[in-house]
Amino acid sequence: MAASNSLRARAYGADLPRFRVGLAWARRTGRWANLVLAILTLSLATACTRHSDGAKKRQPPLVDAVPATPHVFHEQIEAIGTARANEQVTLAANVTERVDRLLFDDGMVVRRGQLLAVLSHSEEDAALAGAVASEVQARAQLRRVERLNELGFVTRSQLDQQTATVGKARADASSIRARIDDRMIRAPFSGSVSLRTISEGSIVTSGTPIVTVSDLSRIKLDFTVPETKLKALRVGQTITAVSAAFPDAPITGTISVIDPVIDLQSRAAMVRALLPNPGGKIKPGMLLTVQIETARRTALAVPEIAITSEGANRYVFVVGSKGKAKRTAVQTGLRDNGLVEVSGLTGTARVISEGVVKVTDGMKVGLVGGKRKPSAS
Repeated sequence: MAASNSLRARAYGADLPRFRVGLAWARRTGRWANLVLAILTLSLATACTRHSDGAKKRQPPLVDAVPATPHVFHEQIEAIGTARANEQVTLAANVTERVDRLLFDDGMVVRRGQLLAVLSHSEEDAALAGAVASEVQARAQLRRVERLNELGFVTRSQLDQQTATVGKARADASSIRARIDDRMIRAPFSGSVSLRTISEGSIVTSGTPIVTVSDLSRIKLDFTVPETKLKALRVGQTITAVSAAFPDAPITGTISVIDPVIDLQSRAAMVRALLPNPGGKIKPGMLLTVQIETARRTALAVPEIAITSEGANRYVFVVGSKGKAKRTAVQTGLRDNGLVEVSGLTGTARVISEGVVKVTDGMKVGLVGGKRKPSAS
């Protein structure tokens, strides 16, 4: 019993003689409640004393500080552009006729002037044969009239009339040849044809699409730029474009045209750039991300996580010469790869980058690794 009481007395922080006196008094008077209250009060006072001693021994928060270093920032204009073929045309039938022959396959590469489709032209062939025969006969008659005119047997008006007859016969033959040519579908330029959607023997009407030819040797990229940024653009300026299909293969091109008219709804101008397209990887209709570098400058930079905000103001904590953190107002600018352009700091300032949430203005801090590197704030 005595050993148990001794342990209890030490557990509550009281000295053993006083505890024994209090225990004897409680047995004699029967006032156990007062004794329990005294023990609880003494225990609470002891705990508060220990907590105060622990607070006095608390170490400064550990943080990581980095110097504000010069960094090259690039001012850029970013936009989304739509790829278009360098040249693209959908060839259609000029007349209502039957498709006689198709001379192309899906996606085939064709040359300028290559015959792609032939519409039926039997009647025109027959008409052409008659027109050619009439022209031959008229020319022969013209030669006879010319000889008779030299001999003085025909008048000049008769010679002129026969000359006109030859001209009409020649015109008739040319007209029929043009009608036949309308039934010959040829590639207007070199490129690739689209998927075939018609078959031989089908009847097409005037305006029916037969084949689409696209020149993909280079790409026209159209994108819009706000009118406030047009002063930074010029014809011949270099751009970089990236497609979602080939994110690791950026393409460099140049601005070819800046539309002189501003769209009244968007207050932006259309800009067209020309891009090389080796292998034809970029297809018409693709969306590409456009970046245009307009300026380049070197400025002090700090990590983004070092920046704190208070309303519209921006601050960083700089480690001073006595290891204390000083809140310093800065102005931020461009951002690049986790760094922020700042002004208002010197090149020797060391800025707290990690542990900012644990720091207040004027607080003493400890650097990670136990090294304190003072600097002028």
